[in-house]
Amino acid sequence: MNILESGHGELIQPFDLDEFREWNRTHKSRKLTDKLMTEAEAVAKFVYDGCYIGTELYGTVRCPMSLAREVVRQGRKELRVCGQGVLELDLWLAAGIVKKLDITYIGLEVYGTSSALRRAVESGQVETCVEWSNGSISWRMKAAAMGVPFIPTRAMLGTDMIAHSAAKVVEDPFTGQKVALLPALVLDVALIHVHRADKYGNCQIEGITGFAAEMARASKRLIVSAEEIVPTEEIRSSPDRTIIPYYLVDAVVHAPFGSYPGEMAYVYGRDEEGIREWVEMSKTAEGAQEYLDKYVYGLSNHQEYLAFIGQERLDEMVALREKRG
Repeated sequence: MNILESGHGELIQPFDLDEFREWNRTHKSRKLTDKLMTEAEAVAKFVYDGCYIGTELYGTVRCPMSLAREVVRQGRKELRVCGQGVLELDLWLAAGIVKKLDITYIGLEVYGTSSALRRAVESGQVETCVEWSNGSISWRMKAAAMGVPFIPTRAMLGTDMIAHSAAKVVEDPFTGQKVALLPALVLDVALIHVHRADKYGNCQIEGITGFAAEMARASKRLIVSAEEIVPTEEIRSSPDRTIIPYYLVDAVVHAPFGSYPGEMAYVYGRDEEGIREWVEMSKTAEGAQEYLDKYVYGLSNHQEYLAFIGQERLDEMVALREKRG
């Protein structure tokens, strides 16, 4: 192929698809094994310093907050990160545990830009930021899931984002037109929150499925947290809704309100007051640390976190969802 342009961004996670295929053969069992664990057990077993880790979905929707807080609580460091997050990635940045970013979007949505991200990048705590569009990071995972080294798209063409990525622009050998090649992305660990799962790891999602299917298939290790743990018979009664099959999953965590203070489609709304508290406190490093002490370090686990929030407040979020329909 005739390479017309190469992005100058670092390929943060070099990949070997044959090695990834071999990993899946030797590490992903097809046996129906009980994979239920706590957040603490799953993070301790599968998340390690320096790993390339990703979270799924967009903004505050179905974000794996209980798992993200546990990663901070256990003091993991020098993480290389991808995601399209708000609260979970903001907490990691504020805690100083992120070293490199394949960045698509990290912000506070209606509340503006992320103070934690700005401090982390400007201080040099985050050594590298490589830019990708929301779609392109998902397509990179799709390439890994397909077992191909890159995926051709027209995304990012005509923008400066190409230059700040690790993509390449080539001449299409069939038409002569420009095509962007997005390199495959293999994650060491992925964190995904779902509506329901059985103890083996068969997972179902209501509403927007995001890029859960792609991320699950592009990860060496997958930790899933679920609002509900249900019998396998319930999963099998509607197999078409099973987005993630059991053999891709390494740990299943029962985490009611696992996305809080974010929202969960058809289950509970997002806590605007709780999010605004982070927005205001995270404007300074001292405030962010105070927030982490209050909501992460000062609580032993997700159950203590929910007790600290209080059932009344959680019920209000359920009522909010019901009110909005």
